[in-house]
Amino acid sequence: MTRTQDGTAPGARRSGLARAGDAVGRWFAVVVLAAGALALAFPAVPAGWTPAVPWLLSVIMLGMGMTLRPVDFALISRRPWALLLGVAAQFTIMPLLGWGVAHLLGLPPVLAAGMVLVGAAPGGTASNVVVYLARGDTALSVAMTSVSTLLAPFLTPLLVLALVGESLPVSGTALFTSIVQIVLVPVVAGLLLRLLLPRLVERCLDALPLVSVAGIAVVVMAVVAGSADTLLEVGGLLVVAVVLHNLGGFALGYGVGRLCRVPVASRRAISVEVGMQNSGLAAALATVHVAPAAALPAAIFSVWHNVSGSLLASWWSRRPVADAAQVDVRAGVSRSADR
Repeated sequence: MTRTQDGTAPGARRSGLARAGDAVGRWFAVVVLAAGALALAFPAVPAGWTPAVPWLLSVIMLGMGMTLRPVDFALISRRPWALLLGVAAQFTIMPLLGWGVAHLLGLPPVLAAGMVLVGAAPGGTASNVVVYLARGDTALSVAMTSVSTLLAPFLTPLLVLALVGESLPVSGTALFTSIVQIVLVPVVAGLLLRLLLPRLVERCLDALPLVSVAGIAVVVMAVVAGSADTLLEVGGLLVVAVVLHNLGGFALGYGVGRLCRVPVASRRAISVEVGMQNSGLAAALATVHVAPAAALPAAIFSVWHNVSGSLLASWWSRRPVADAAQVDVRAGVSRSADR
């Protein structure tokens, strides 16, 4: 049976939750920006929400795990070269670029640590949607997000220690433990739930976008309210740093794919996966293990990368590629791109 982009049969009526999820997905950047502005104007209440940040991220990652299926990892055996190239680019380009931009602009050490944490985080699930809309290799995007998430407990602490461990007291063991608790355990639990209770999980899937957007909005409010003075002091410079970090990730990710002669659709996937990070996780780790101010780059990144990703998807969607079929491994969509 032919299915639409969201996996429903043509003409099928979608639930109110599904339509609401689509709406908040389209307006995600606006929602998060409004949440940050509200926290900046009235910081007293959300400033006390900081202890809840790791728990919120755990719920979001549980939802991510519930969207995964074993087929999402099938690309590892079919096209290991593209996947290995993409993941390697993600865990090298973004941490080094974050460190370089922070030092180039002379950001304080605590904000430089936040930039590195954003760069060393795994890919975010929003990138999969962006790659699909950009007519990229969606299967590769989903596989990169999944594999980078599972590798994050090991690679993120090592990268943070290597790049900022001398300037700030950061515990690699504590970072590892937090990522296992916030990311690995919830994602694996969600995947198991999908396998063991598929019907129950299917009924919950429509609500997951709403839960994710609400959770990220609360995280941003807590981060902004807890570091309002720092944000007002260096806000403009920090925005420039985040924009350079994100756009540099897009450009260098695409460049690596082109240099290694992967198909254009795969280049687009690698570009987006490198440039778009799990900023919510970075904010949680920065808040707990560095300082509330270190979470500011992640909070700004959370807004900006959704704006830039949407613009990039719009640009590429008008430029289809003909070198590969695009497969949405979640919805079962397979469609060839016409030039």
